[in-house]
Amino acid sequence: MKIVWIGAGNLATQLGEALHRAGHETLQVFSRTMASAEALAERLGCPATDDLDAVVPGADVYIFSVKDGVLEGLVSRIAPRTGDALCLHTAGSMPMDVFRGHARRYGVLYPMQTFSKDCPVDFKEIPVFVEASAPDVLAQTEQLACSVSDRVEEMSTERRRRLHLAAVFACNFVNHCYALAADVLGRDGIPFDVMWPLIDETARKVHRLPPVEAQTGPAVRYDRNVMDRQCAMLDGEPERKALYEMMSRSIHALALRNEAERKETND
Repeated sequence: MKIVWIGAGNLATQLGEALHRAGHETLQVFSRTMASAEALAERLGCPATDDLDAVVPGADVYIFSVKDGVLEGLVSRIAPRTGDALCLHTAGSMPMDVFRGHARRYGVLYPMQTFSKDCPVDFKEIPVFVEASAPDVLAQTEQLACSVSDRVEEMSTERRRRLHLAAVFACNFVNHCYALAADVLGRDGIPFDVMWPLIDETARKVHRLPPVEAQTGPAVRYDRNVMDRQCAMLDGEPERKALYEMMSRSIHALALRNEAERKETND
């Protein structure tokens, strides 16, 4: 398929390269920042533009991969000029109907993964969730998604939003905790790589166990001796101390609920 990219960020870069390797042709990359458009266009072997009026006609697919806050504005400017081409966005939390009234054939292609421009990923293993405005549009969207991923599934806007919420907990919040841990270590000159085996084993365990059963640490048993000592180390940092206490309460509450459900099942 012939593709025009609207956006040149992390996801557009990784998905764009995957589609390019799969044999699809990129006609153009648009970004509001010319340097970003040119960087991705160079990787995909196509022209770049930062001019909305210069977005080329004649593509099979226009993929909008931009921040949620600017998606509707770009759709309203570009989609009406795409004719019978397929218009897709890649956002986890935005509705498919953002295209309604602007495009004839439209849908969503959402790869659930964290992306960075220069960190290659194996797209074949990434689950891609699709939604479309009509059966023929769904077939084309699935064809495009299946050319890069072995895990393609249809999912409604409402379920995809819940999926995206879960991903924020499982990825974004977890990475923020890594950043906090790195800061704690850095104050004493301890390199963050001492955490790698712990991080890797924690991730491996949830492949084998439900996350609530894989949970360890003082908060599971609500060990106030340990928790109070650690909270005291955060006395000068009220936000982090509050986060520590809130996370500990949440961990303990889930552990208690899991234990109660287990007893109920066994009775």
